[in-house]
Amino acid sequence: MIKLSNLKNESRGRKQVQRVGRGIGSNRGKTCSRGQKGAGARAGYKRRWGYEGGQMRLHMKTPTRGFSNAPFRREYEAVNLGQIDKFFKDGEVVSAETLKDRGLIRGNADGVKILGEGNLTKKVTFEVTAISSGAREKLQQAKIPFGK
Repeated sequence: MIKLSNLKNESRGRKQVQRVGRGIGSNRGKTCSRGQKGAGARAGYKRRWGYEGGQMRLHMKTPTRGFSNAPFRREYEAVNLGQIDKFFKDGEVVSAETLKDRGLIRGNADGVKILGEGNLTKKVTFEVTAISSGAREKLQQAKIPFGK
C-alpha cells in the first residue's frame, strides 16, 4: 500500500550535501571554508550588503550629482485603432473622457496615445494627446480627420 512515508521521487538524483568540519580529507575540514580569524569565522556572523570591513563603502563614495529627466517624463495611455473601431460608432468623439467611460483607459496618465494596431472603419473625431506614425498613416489612407 502506498503511503506518504514510502513515496520516493526517482525522477532526479538526490544532490549530495557538502558536510563541513568533518576532517582534513573531506575538502571542508579545519576552518570549514571560513578562513582564519575575523568576524566571518565566528558563529552568528551576517554579511551586510556593501560592507567593506570598516572602509568607506563604495556606494557612499560615488558622487550623487548629475541630471535625470525621469521626473519630467510624460506617460501616455495607449489605445489601438482596432479597440476604437470596436467600442465607438460613426460620428462619435474619441477623447480621454469617452475612452475612460468605455473602460479602455484608467485615466491616471498624462495623456492618450493612439497606436496603429488594427483597422478603423468608422468616421470618428479624435481629441487625444498623441498619435503614432503608423496610426497617422492608416487614418490618412482612410481619410479620417485627426487634428494635428
